[in-house]
Amino acid sequence: MEIVEGIGIGVAVILGALLILFARRAVVTRSGGIIRLGVRTSTMLDGRGWSPGFGRFVGDELRWYRLFSFAIRPARVLFREGLAVERRRLPEGQERLSMPADWVILRCTSDHAPVEIAMARSTVTGFLSWLEAAPPGAVSPRLASQDWPAA
Repeated sequence: MEIVEGIGIGVAVILGALLILFARRAVVTRSGGIIRLGVRTSTMLDGRGWSPGFGRFVGDELRWYRLFSFAIRPARVLFREGLAVERRRLPEGQERLSMPADWVILRCTSDHAPVEIAMARSTVTGFLSWLEAAPPGAVSPRLASQDWPAA
């Protein structure tokens, strides 16, 4: 009888954890504007260290949440200012086994440290548009350095 109770408690704990994970995702994604996004958290081994998750655009921030985490706060925040795409490539070697075939890897530089992010090819265009955009009435730092003819 103790074995059955132990199994029942174990199943209840697992179901409770799954319920919390789904509730967390619902809370984080309730405002919309999310994309599937992988971030390379470790570069110790070639092609390894990718962590699945989803990103949410909030103003000048791209907030990345781990897929399998109980945290409501983002695991990483990328700020539009100071972020630039350095290189774009397709998954290589072991990476092809850990992400969908239509994903692209972007190596970005930021004020804090370089970061590699992976997303669907169809999402890259939206990400690059967000990266180049400036709020209404502001001048994009990427455009401010250019000499524009006087009107």
